[in-house]
Amino acid sequence: MRAAYATAFNADDPLAVLEVGERPEPGQPADDWVTVEVRASSLNHHDLWPLRGVGLAADRLPMILGCDAAGVAPDGTEVLVHGVVDRSVAGSPPWSILSEYFQGTLAERVAVPRANLVPKPATLSFVDAACLPTAWLTAYRMLTTKGRLPAGGSVLVQGAGGGVATAAVVLAVAMGARVYATSRDPEKRERIAALGATALEPGARLPERVDVVVETVGEATFDHSLKCATRGGRIVVSGATSGYLPPVHLRRVYVMELEILGSSMGTRDELAALVALCAEKGVRPVVDSVHPFAEVRDAFAKMEAGNVFGKIALVH
Repeated sequence: MRAAYATAFNADDPLAVLEVGERPEPGQPADDWVTVEVRASSLNHHDLWPLRGVGLAADRLPMILGCDAAGVAPDGTEVLVHGVVDRSVAGSPPWSILSEYFQGTLAERVAVPRANLVPKPATLSFVDAACLPTAWLTAYRMLTTKGRLPAGGSVLVQGAGGGVATAAVVLAVAMGARVYATSRDPEKRERIAALGATALEPGARLPERVDVVVETVGEATFDHSLKCATRGGRIVVSGATSGYLPPVHLRRVYVMELEILGSSMGTRDELAALVALCAEKGVRPVVDSVHPFAEVRDAFAKMEAGNVFGKIALVH
């Protein structure tokens, strides 16, 4: 079957070790695994990490990349694939994301535990569904399970434009929140405003302190995030693209009784809840571009260049 996979590691030029070609059909490590025919997949920055040698051991090469997919199960059911897999079947640590230990989704077929499948509503296209399992699930968990966004609450999203941040804007608006979002790029601020948020430059003063801050930027925005949170507010962190070691004003943390919470991906049940929300509210992922699988290398290059608003999807 045709797939996109890593053959080696190159921290400086990850696309140099990206291969597109034939790979063996997926195996099934246990009886409760099934093989899904992939109809669409989407890219995440996580897909560049294995090419750089992050999160992937050399003895797992060659490794098919990708952790997002939607397709058709053996019984004909249209499904999304939840990419967090229990590794106990291999006698290994508790879980990993597809493409770290088990082969990924950027292929014609992928094997996953049956329990990782979520039924796809007919109202969601395969492309829309394939954009949900990583970035959108991360944003959903940040707002709900971790952020505990109250009804009629308020949210600040730092660095909107990336996959998780843009998803957080759309989902928070759909949940009825007042949403503020920052971006350095004037064009992205215009697009954020069109999604229903109040778009601001980084560091700008908000008209109110917010209940939840969605933080994926890190050092460059973290002090602003602390200043913008209301008493008892939650700063939920799922990334740090500008750096991992921001100064933290501890007096503000304890005087304002702030919570700083880490968040990563989400559960299969949270993915099902996200899918239900999208179906009920008519929410659709923000898609930057859709590429045929034959153009997967171009799609990776676009993602690495960084001039992206929303998700990059592939159709198979």
